[in-house]
Amino acid sequence: MQVEHHPLSAEFPAFKDTIHALKLSNAHFSKLFDEYAETDKAVNRAENGVDHLNDAALEELKKVRVVQKDHLFQLLQTASAA
Repeated sequence: MQVEHHPLSAEFPAFKDTIHALKLSNAHFSKLFDEYAETDKAVNRAENGVDHLNDAALEELKKVRVVQKDHLFQLLQTASAA
């Protein structure tokens, strides 16, 4: 079974325009966005059997992705409120 990616724009569709604007105007957000995308890609590759990780390593990677997503969401909320 193919497991799908979790791109930030799909996770937070209401913030699609804000994501785009911040990627262009905020270096910190852009860096975090790229790190999230790389982590999501690594999780996806492991879940689909392309890369082999043990269960503990995969779970740790998923936890990192959640923390990254939470941080990005906080930045999106702050930017939208401004």
